[in-house]
Amino acid sequence: MSARFPELAGKVALVTGAGRAKGLGEAMARRLAAEGVKVVVTDIGRARGPEMPVTAVGTEEEMAQVAASIREAGGECTAMALDVLDEHQVRAVIAATVERYGGLDILVNNAGIGYLMKPILEMSLSEWDAVLGVNLRGAFLCTKYAAERMVAQGRGGRIVNIASQAAKSGFPFASAYCASKHGMVGLTRVTAIELGKHGITCNAICPNHVTTGLGAWQNEYFAKALGLTLEAYLAAMKGRIPLGRPGLPEDTANACAWLCSDEARYVTGEAMNVSGGEEYH
Repeated sequence: MSARFPELAGKVALVTGAGRAKGLGEAMARRLAAEGVKVVVTDIGRARGPEMPVTAVGTEEEMAQVAASIREAGGECTAMALDVLDEHQVRAVIAATVERYGGLDILVNNAGIGYLMKPILEMSLSEWDAVLGVNLRGAFLCTKYAAERMVAQGRGGRIVNIASQAAKSGFPFASAYCASKHGMVGLTRVTAIELGKHGITCNAICPNHVTTGLGAWQNEYFAKALGLTLEAYLAAMKGRIPLGRPGLPEDTANACAWLCSDEARYVTGEAMNVSGGEEYH
């Protein structure tokens, strides 16, 4: 892919939750790297109890493979383990990013839990806390310390929060997820208001369903929970999207690159739908 936004060349980006192949985080990291951005991909690195099993997290080995793949494609990329719930780790990874690449210009808050789906009457407190913690507290911590660095640099910056269609609409079995993503939009708006004077924009992207590895699991879960075959569930999903298909990782990645570019320098505080017309408010 040739660079569309030459002004991004040489910028430095930190992308959280980017340690799994074919995920949204990897797609955004790859798209930014194609623009000449120096990218740090992060993920938790290892399982952390029943709420964060090895099947749902980006391991250190997977992160290294994602970074290597981006480098093989001609991009500049480093992988670092990061638990976004750990304030000390957040500060340390941002410091390591600055030490390696000389600054920090872009933060993409993509780390999230989208696999703890249960009816409200069945969801445990530990599951609720895990979702709200990673999806919202993690975004807050990364925003705080990335913005601290951007302000000190004095050259502005971009913060892109990966929300969801669930930031605007409710879905059954997703109380914690919807609550966290609605909260992320609120965080986005306040961040935009407070940091605008420093030339830092903050926007959220709200994709509809994207069939990543997590997305495939969600398809099977919701089909079963709604008493549908997988084929019927997918057909119904396609039928309610005006453009006739679910989202692709590159749809969100392209929106992210645009929000980081100079073309979007006057756009801040927005929660931008990337949903093929399924979500329109």
